[in-house]
Amino acid sequence: MIRRGLITGILVAILWLVSGLQLTAQALTPIELTDLSYQACPAEMADGMVVSGSIQEANCYLITGKAINRSGKPVVNADIFGRIYDANANPVMQNRTRLGSIDQVPPGESDFQLRVSVAANQPEPLRLEQFKASGFSGKVRR
Repeated sequence: MIRRGLITGILVAILWLVSGLQLTAQALTPIELTDLSYQACPAEMADGMVVSGSIQEANCYLITGKAINRSGKPVVNADIFGRIYDANANPVMQNRTRLGSIDQVPPGESDFQLRVSVAANQPEPLRLEQFKASGFSGKVRR
């Protein structure tokens, strides 16, 4: 009986250690986003744009900037978070801070771009605030 308890304890300890290693391997890696700017999308990207979840007409914008990955490892599936406000300080994306993603971010500094749609009745200039990203240094099943 004692032997069975000892074996069970060892197996539990091994499983705990292995699960801890897997969690470490898939930890989120922060990505700094700098030099943010935006411009209207080219006509071929903007044709037929509507606000997400509605049929309201929208303007298409490309947000560009630099992604800085200080981890030394490639990062995949980096989610971009941030807040966008119009000229009247009204939020462009109500109750939503995840704006999109970057498929791959190599170590160091690289360029990124993100396409967003903004309701046509929200005036420019847009304010881009609190932008950041985070992703994984290994493959993530989605």
